[in-house]
Amino acid sequence: MRALAGLHVPKILVRPPNWIGDAVMNTPALGALRTAFPSSEIVLAANPAVCELLSPHPFCDRVIVYDKKGSHKGIGGFWKFCRLIARERFDLAVLFQNAIEAAIIARLAGIKRRAGYGTDGRSILLTHAVRVSKETRRLHQSQYFLRMLSGLGIPPAEQVLRLQCTDEEKRSARGLLGQGPWVAINPGAAYGSAKRWSPERFSQVADALASDFGYKALLVGGPGETAIGSAIEAGMRSKAFNMVGRTSVRQLMALLASVDLVVTNDSGPMHVAAAFDRPIVALFGPTDHCTTSPLCSRFLMVRKDVECAPCLKRQCPTDHRCMADITVDDVVGAVGALLAGS
Repeated sequence: MRALAGLHVPKILVRPPNWIGDAVMNTPALGALRTAFPSSEIVLAANPAVCELLSPHPFCDRVIVYDKKGSHKGIGGFWKFCRLIARERFDLAVLFQNAIEAAIIARLAGIKRRAGYGTDGRSILLTHAVRVSKETRRLHQSQYFLRMLSGLGIPPAEQVLRLQCTDEEKRSARGLLGQGPWVAINPGAAYGSAKRWSPERFSQVADALASDFGYKALLVGGPGETAIGSAIEAGMRSKAFNMVGRTSVRQLMALLASVDLVVTNDSGPMHVAAAFDRPIVALFGPTDHCTTSPLCSRFLMVRKDVECAPCLKRQCPTDHRCMADITVDDVVGAVGALLAGS
């Protein structure tokens, strides 16, 4: 397989992962791609949430929204998107998304060079297919994406997460929050309920951080998590600023960039906070902390070494012991240890 580095590719299509957290962990690879092709136009094609996350971003020039629940719904919408990509006349497609659909679209759009992992039976559709080994699958997600580029002859650049807020977004967030210190409580997880700690215990943690450390609690999360946010707010003795389900992706980014501490499940907002190098206490249960831990300078993980974890399941089929065994004292103690070490 011929390496891509050094080739003349004026226009590059990139398909990042679909999940917010994975897209954040993909940013070191985007940086390596930008370093390898400094004069190329790099265009991301992704779902609406990921496009919002990465627009603007220093490693891409623009985004194209692929909305499978809206304008690109169904087979008609799929063909419409393929025609849109074909009109762009890309010279190279770099597919960080593992699904076969990404390779099908790149092939139907007539993109001459199509690179990515040979997963999901799509090697035949790629001109530059990178083999996935068992070792590769055990890498941290950020390294997983960088390893793919290494297989294409593209070396890693800076290996840190990066997101970008505009000055106006940062001013708006600071104006909304006012004087702190603030702790962001992120109680949701879009992947499934198995990754979530109980709202009652999040309420108790927020109250303890208010009384012990003087933190004000900002509750954050997606539109499908409003009931969780309401339950936490109702269970607190101290006052909470509940923004669960009330922010855009960009507003959530700016708020997380502005807080002093984050207490979170393993989820997309955790990685957003890591990209802004916020101090993080993260609760891990069914997911593999070796592959998805936050990459930031100040981080402590709270997890229990139970025999069934990591199971990687969306819903727990038994007693949810991996999360249920985590106590309020465990989390508050981790916050104290993190602050003492900073």
